[in-house]
Amino acid sequence: MARTIIDLSVKIYDGMPAHKNMRPPFLLPHGTHEASKARNLGTPDDPMTFASCYFAMNDHIGTHVDAFFHMHPQGLPIDEMDVTMFMGKAVVFDLRHIPDLGDISVKDMEEAEKKAGVKVDGHIVLLCTGLHKKYFPMPEVSHRNAGVTAEATHWLADRGSKLHGVEGPSTDRPNDPTFPSHRTCRDRKITHYEWLCNLEELIGKGVFEFQGVPLNLKGASGSPVRALAFLS
Repeated sequence: MARTIIDLSVKIYDGMPAHKNMRPPFLLPHGTHEASKARNLGTPDDPMTFASCYFAMNDHIGTHVDAFFHMHPQGLPIDEMDVTMFMGKAVVFDLRHIPDLGDISVKDMEEAEKKAGVKVDGHIVLLCTGLHKKYFPMPEVSHRNAGVTAEATHWLADRGSKLHGVEGPSTDRPNDPTFPSHRTCRDRKITHYEWLCNLEELIGKGVFEFQGVPLNLKGASGSPVRALAFLS
């Protein structure tokens, strides 16, 4: 049976919005078809040219997942985490009523769970606040996101959710330097995706298959991912 695939990843491009603590990426031409003509590749009757790009980026830019090492000096780096952790059954919670710089509480989680009709039991939980659709690619997308409270993060961990995801650059409000969600993730040995998009397309769809596999970056504190939802 054919499946519908929904891409939950933002495009990576030169100078794209980034968290205030991170540098935007570089994505620039490295070789061009025009320049490569001088190499005389291929054959006289079938010449070949090529293009290539150079990119450099922080491991927390664009759609990415945090390694345990990001939040704890003795935590596992991304290449040592079990790759099967980054795929599995998932559900989207509709939290579009949460205001900019608001807090996502346990009550919000419980109400969204009921509305989704899915009892969280080891699911990857993706939180749709509408931030991406509202602001991306404007600068506001980097500093208007809601935050997941410590209590709500515990709520997810208590239900076996080792991964959750948000649309903005952080699971914590940009105006809260205490980072309650990140600290709770550290303590509960769970983690999260940041900079997801297109979550609106999954509201009301129930349970679906999710994959957001990181690159095998040795010693890295996180990794960009191509996050995908598979609907039967």
